[in-house]
Parts: sequence; structure tokens; C-alpha cells
Amino acid sequence: MSLLHTPPLRTPHPNLIDKIFQTKYLHSNSAVASNSAVCVRTNSKVDFSSRPFRVFTDSRTVEADSVIVATGAVAKRLPFTGSGDGPDGFWNRGISACAVCDGAAPIFRNKPLAVIGGGDSAMEEATFLTEYGSEVYIIHRRDTFRASKIMQSKVLSNSKIMVIWNSAVVEAYGDGENKKLGGLKVKNVVTEEVSDLKVSGLFFAIGHEPATKFLDGQLELDSDGYVVTKPGTTKTSVEGVFAAGDVQDKKYRQAITAAGTGLMLLASLGSECEETMLKQLMLLEFGKRTMLLKLKRPLKLLKELHSKFRKVLRIDVILVV
Repeated sequence: MSLLHTPPLRTPHPNLIDKIFQTKYLHSNSAVASNSAVCVRTNSKVDFSSRPFRVFTDSRTVEADSVIVATGAVAKRLPFTGSGDGPDGFWNRGISACAVCDGAAPIFRNKPLAVIGGGDSAMEEATFLTEYGSEVYIIHRRDTFRASKIMQSKVLSNSKIMVIWNSAVVEAYGDGENKKLGGLKVKNVVTEEVSDLKVSGLFFAIGHEPATKFLDGQLELDSDGYVVTKPGTTKTSVEGVFAAGDVQDKKYRQAITAAGTGLMLLASLGSECEETMLKQLMLLEFGKRTMLLKLKRPLKLLKELHSKFRKVLRIDVILVV
């Protein structure tokens, strides 16, 4: 059976990765069967000054001739009452940071929704949500948007979008029945008046923060902290260090585009890197934790992955390692 194929897993997406690592299929037919060792650790820093590179985790130091940085980017959130993911918060129960990911969910359909932000992302998300919500509020703490003129025009001309200027959310509260978001307390930053806004969904659109602080300036980053890669490749400013996924993509940040850069990475490694460079290939960070993958037969495995990746449309779940 193909290394890239795993049985269908009907699991909610937040728990999918844990489910993949728990399944006996993965351990018996994928990583272990391929002479690979998978260990999950939290990395604290790296040393890319010379080969072999070193990655320092909470319990060990791993050396590698090549490193893939795939640490992603985390959506920024605001810390007001009810915004968290604890028992008293409504994160994932009406509050989200990705309208494109979650906006079409049944709990948001034909319901009043709100977006926090004033840039292009906020304009895009608000416009997208008009396809599903009954009305959309944009809450912005200033009296002008930062977004481009064309995006502003698109939003301000949409009859389903209303803007609440000079305001900030100070509290989110529940609906009382289903323990989901029921509304917001919105404070006018000029008059300090607090008003009530009944909504069933709130979306943060205030930007993303790439997980690159642990790199400590050892790779070239852009002004927003994303890893800079050479156009059309996954190569970074340090030879032998590659980047894939949202950590180097501040425009799209979608699972499908992240998977695409993963394929680019495999193709370039298989064709350009010598086997001696690939004795230890590490994949850094998936979500909040770090996966370190040490390949003992790297070149052979990469060639196998590359040849079988063409069957992607017939694969239920792909684990690119």
C-alpha cells in the first residue's frame, strides 16, 4: 500500500493530526516501515551558522544537514472577556479568526456577524461573510480604514455591511441556550459609551504573526516577519534550510497552498540535493508542537514520494514527510 495513503479519518479537523499519529496504520506502514523516526518536541532555538545544523528542543538537541521550517503563522486575537477558548470563552463557539475557513458553517448562516479590523483582510472577510450572514458589522477603532481605496469602496457600497467606527469590543457573551456566542459589548473609544450588539459570529481580521521568533534572525525575514524564499523555490537565505507553508506565505495562508509548497520542496530536494545532505531531514513545527523527522533512507524515500504524489486526487489523507 502506498506510503502516502491512509484510511479515511472522520475526525474534526482540530484533532486530525493527533488522530493520525495515534493510528496504528501510520506507525506500522509509514514512518516506522520507512526506517524513519518521528518525535514530537517543542523547539526553543536553532543554530544555522554551520553544518550540521542544530535544533534545540525542550529535551534534546538534534543535528541535521538540511532543515525544513514549516512553523506556520498564527492569527492575531484580542484579549477581551469571553474571547478565549476556556470554559468562559467563545473561541470556536462563535469566535474565529478565519472567515474563509469557518464562515459557511451552519451556526453562522442567516445570522448577524461581526468582523474586527480595518485593513484589506477585514474588507475581504466582511465581503465574503455577506454570502452567508444576514448582515455583517465591521468594528473598527478608528474613523478611517487602512484598506486600499478599492476594497473600501467595495465594502461601503454593500448594503449588507455596516461599519461601527471608533469602537472596540470589550466583552463577548453567550446566547444562554447552546453556550455559543450571543452578542458583544462594544465601547466607543471617543465617548466611552458601551452598547450591545447581537451577533452569532465574530471574526478577527487583524493580521497574522508568523512563528519565526525562534529563528533569532538567522534567516532573512520580510518586514512582517515571514521567511523570505527565493522566487519559485522553497530555498531560504541559508543553503540547506528550506521553508514551506504559511511561514513563508503571508498572502494566501490556506491548507492547499501550504501543501503545494510542500510538493515544491519535495521536488527540489529530490532533484537538487545530494544524499549526503539528506542524512537527517527535519520537519519543524506543525501547529503548536514540533515534529522532527529523521530520515535514514532519504533520497530513496523522496523519489518514491515524488513519483506517487501524482495520484493525489485519489488519496484520502496525505502526510507529507
